[in-house]
Amino acid sequence: MEKFTIKKLTKAFDIEIDSIASDKSISHRCAMFSLFSNETSYIKNYLTAEDTLNTLSIVEQLGAIVKRDGSSVQITPTDKLCEPSNVLDCGNSGTAMRLFCGLLASVDGAFTLTGDKYLRNRPMKRVADPLRSIGALIDGREYGNKAPLFIRGVKELQPFTYHSPVDSAQVKSAMILAALRANGISKYKENELTRDHTERMLKGMGATLENDSEGFINIHPLTSHLKPLNITVPTDPSSAFFFALSAAITKGSRVLIKNVTLNPTRIEAYQVLKKMGVIVNFIEKENVYEPIGDIEVINNELNGVEVSENISWLIDELPALSIAMSLANGKSKVSNAKELRVKESDRISSVVNNLKLCKVEYTEFEDGYEIIGGTINKATINSHGDHRIAMSFAIAGLNCDMDIEDIQCIETSFPNFKEILDSLYK
Repeated sequence: MEKFTIKKLTKAFDIEIDSIASDKSISHRCAMFSLFSNETSYIKNYLTAEDTLNTLSIVEQLGAIVKRDGSSVQITPTDKLCEPSNVLDCGNSGTAMRLFCGLLASVDGAFTLTGDKYLRNRPMKRVADPLRSIGALIDGREYGNKAPLFIRGVKELQPFTYHSPVDSAQVKSAMILAALRANGISKYKENELTRDHTERMLKGMGATLENDSEGFINIHPLTSHLKPLNITVPTDPSSAFFFALSAAITKGSRVLIKNVTLNPTRIEAYQVLKKMGVIVNFIEKENVYEPIGDIEVINNELNGVEVSENISWLIDELPALSIAMSLANGKSKVSNAKELRVKESDRISSVVNNLKLCKVEYTEFEDGYEIIGGTINKATINSHGDHRIAMSFAIAGLNCDMDIEDIQCIETSFPNFKEILDSLYK
C-alpha cells in the first residue's frame, strides 16, 4: 500500500496558484450533457483525472467521437446513443454512476454501470428508487442497491412530481436528465438548494427549466437537440479548498487561488472559514455558465464554529474543515451531516477515527461530530480509499509530520495535488 509522508512546514508562504485541478463536477457534466446536442461541443480545461477520463470513455462507448489534446476536448455525438458492447466503468465516481443512471434510463438499449471496489460498495438506492418510480428499469446487487447496476432503457418515461426526501445534487441531476426525455412536464423539489451546475448548464444549452412559486423545478421534455457547449472549465473550489486550508492553518501565510467557480452552492466552506476568523476575499471576473473569479485566503487566528446549515453546499469540504476545527480555539460542532456516511467512505467515521490517532478530542454523532480544538499530533492515517480524507490529513501534516496510507485515491480527482503541496516548501 502506497504511503505519503508530509513534513511540518516551518515557514510562512505567500503564493498564487493557477494550476489546481479543474472542477470535477462541471467536467463530468460537460462530457455527459454534450450527448444532448447534435453538434460538436468544445471544452477547455477539462479535468484529466481518472474519474473524469472514465466519463469521457463512457461517452465514447455510447457512440460519440471524442478528440482530446491535453485538457482540451471536442465531443461530437451521434444522433442516437449506441448500446455498448462492454460494461461502463465509472471508476471511483458516484457522480458519474448516479447521473448516468438518469441519462441512460430513457435510452433504448441495455447498459451496465460498474466501478472500483469502493464505488461498488456505495448505496445507489437513493437514485435508483425514484427513477424506478417513473418507469426506469434498474437492477443491481443487494436488491438494486449496489453496483454493478443494470439498466434497460425505456423509450418514454413518465412525467413526475417528486419531492425528494434527501438533499442531493446527484439525485436531482439524475431525475432532471431522465425528465428531459419524459412524455410531459416533470416537477422536482428539494428541501434545501443543492449544487445547481446541472440546471445552470442545461439552461445555458437551451433546456427549459423553471422554478415555480411552490419551490419545484419544472422540467420540460426536449423537443429538439440542445445547443453544444463552448466552455472553459473553472478551477474546482473543493480541490482549491485544501490550499485555502493550508493558508488558514499556517501562521503568516496567504494564498490567491485563480479562476475558481464562485457559484454560491460551492463556496460555503470558505464562508465557514470566514466565520472562524480567516480573512477570505472573493474577486469575481466573469459569468457565463458559472460565476468565475479568484479567492484570496489570509491566515488569522482560528476560532471554533458550529456548522448545521447549508450542509449540502459543503459536504465535500467537511473533512478538510475538521482539520481547521482541530486547530481552532474552543469547540466546533458539525450536525445535520448524515450524508457524510454515504460518500467515498463513511466520512464521519473516517474523520473521527483519524482524529483519534492524532490525539484530537472529539465526540461522534450519527449526523456529525464535535471537536475540541487545540493541536494535531503526528500519526499514520488510513485514507480508507477516500481522496478527500487523504488530502485533508496531508494538509494537517503542514502543522505536524504526518504519514498517509492508501494515497493512490488522490489521482482520481487531483493528479497534481502533491506537486502543489511541495511548492509550499519552496
